[in-house]
Amino acid sequence: MRPDIVIVMTDQQRVGLTRRSGYAVDTMPFVDALAAGGTDFRNAYTAAPACVPARTSLLTGRFPSAHRVRQNSNARYAYYEQDLLDVLRAADYQLHFAGKPHMHRRPEDFDTYAGPYFHTQGPERTPDEQAFDEWLERLDHGVADEPTPYDVTTQLPYRITSDALRAIDDADPDRPGLFWVSYPEPHNPYQVPRPYFDLVAPEDVPDRLTGPEATNVKQGTYAWLRKLQEDKRPGYDDNWRRYTANYLGMLRLLDDQISRLHDGLAKRTRPRLTIVLADHGDYVGEYGLQRKGAGLSEFLMRIPLIIAGDGIEPQHRDEPVSIVDVLPTICEAVGQPIPDGVQGRSLLPLAYGEKAPAGEFGDIIAEQGYGGRSYDVTARPPLHFSYEGPTFDELNTVTQSGAARMLRSGQWKLIVHADLPGELYDLDTDPAELVNLFDDEHHLAVRARLLHQLTRWQARLTDDLPNGNYTPLRLPHNWRWAPRGEAP
Repeated sequence: MRPDIVIVMTDQQRVGLTRRSGYAVDTMPFVDALAAGGTDFRNAYTAAPACVPARTSLLTGRFPSAHRVRQNSNARYAYYEQDLLDVLRAADYQLHFAGKPHMHRRPEDFDTYAGPYFHTQGPERTPDEQAFDEWLERLDHGVADEPTPYDVTTQLPYRITSDALRAIDDADPDRPGLFWVSYPEPHNPYQVPRPYFDLVAPEDVPDRLTGPEATNVKQGTYAWLRKLQEDKRPGYDDNWRRYTANYLGMLRLLDDQISRLHDGLAKRTRPRLTIVLADHGDYVGEYGLQRKGAGLSEFLMRIPLIIAGDGIEPQHRDEPVSIVDVLPTICEAVGQPIPDGVQGRSLLPLAYGEKAPAGEFGDIIAEQGYGGRSYDVTARPPLHFSYEGPTFDELNTVTQSGAARMLRSGQWKLIVHADLPGELYDLDTDPAELVNLFDDEHHLAVRARLLHQLTRWQARLTDDLPNGNYTPLRLPHNWRWAPRGEAP
C-alpha cells in the first residue's frame, strides 16, 4: 500500500537548538522523539539560504542554478521537467497544502489549499485573528519584549494546523495523500504568548559563539548588514537574549502544533512517510545578526531533516545531504521514476539503514547569489525599501549580490566566490568560521582536494534540461556512484 506523504516544513529554523542536539533548553520534545524513532540526518543542508530558492529546490530536486530561482522575487520562473506535485499526481495522490507557500505552485494545483499564510497574516476567520495579524504587522518584523497579548489559538501555527486537520478529516481514506504543512515560524517577527514566552528567561539563554565584533573579521555583506541594522535600529543587538528567548519559545509552540498534527494524522490507517525539515537557518544572534541575509555560514546553511515512518531505521546519519534530495526520496517511496533533470539523490536506502558509497555521500554543495558581481561594503544602491526609518529586509540587492558556492566535506568547509577571495574553514576548531585558511600554506593540500571535489560537483550539476535525443545512464536512486556489489 502506498504511504501517505507528510511534509512538515518550518521557516528559518536554526539547527542545534533542541535537547536531542545537545542544547540546554528543551525546545522541541515531540520532534526530538520523532527523530529518535526515525532517521535523523544531522548534516543536512539547504540548497540556498533564502526561502523561495530553497523551496523550489525541494519541489524540483534541483539546485538554484538549474531551476533558475535565485532570489525570493522570481518563483514564477522556476524551470524543471516535473516537480513533486507532478510526480504525486501521476501516482494518483490527493494533494493537500496548508500554510506558507513561497513557491511557484498555485492554490489551484492542490485539492485543498489553506492559505496563503505569511509571517504577519493569514486567512482571518475571527475578530481576534484579525486583531492579532494587525498587531503582528505593527511589530515590523521586530522583537516583542512582552508576551503576545493574544492566546495561542490566534497564532499562525495553530491556525495552519487547524486547517490541515480539517483537510485530513475530509480526505479520501481510500487514496494516498500528500499533506504538506508549512509553518512561517520561527521566522521573524519574534513573538510568543505565555507560557512559551517564559520557556527560558533571557538571562538564562545559553551564550552565543560570537558577537557583533565578528563582522569586523567577516567583512563584506556581514559588515554591510550589521551597519544597516544598527543605522535603522540603534542598539539592535543589545536585545539579543530576549530575541533568542522568543525564538526558543517559538520552537516549543511549533513543537506542540506538530504533535497536534501528528495526532490528527493517526486517524488515517494508511502507512505514512513523514519528513520534517526547514528551508534554511537563522543567525540567532551570531555575528550580532538576527534573521539571515549575509554569507553561507553553518548557522544559515544547515537544516533539520528527519524521516520517520514504516520501515525507517531509528538512527542518526552523518552523511552530508541536501534539501534537493527530498523529491527523489519521495519518488522512490511512492514507486515513481525520478524525473529528468533532478539533481538530488534518494535518501530512502540510507533511511532504511543501508550503507551508502562514500563517493556519493562524502560531501555536499550549496549556492548563493545573483548577478555575478558583489557590491562593496560601502555600497548604497537603491533598495526595495527606504534607507530611512526602521523597516528593512535582510535579503536585498547588496546581501544577495555576487555568486558563491560552498562545499562541506568532513570537518572542512570551502567557499568560492565569482569575484571575492576564497574561504576555507576547519569547523571542528572554528565553528563560527572566523579563521580563513584558504591561503594558509599548511592547508594547501586540503584546499586543492576540496577545489577538486567542488569542480566535480559543478560538472555533475550541469543542467541536462531541456531533453534531447540522447539517453542518460542512470544508477539506482539517482546516485552517481554504484552501491557496493552493484556494477555501474
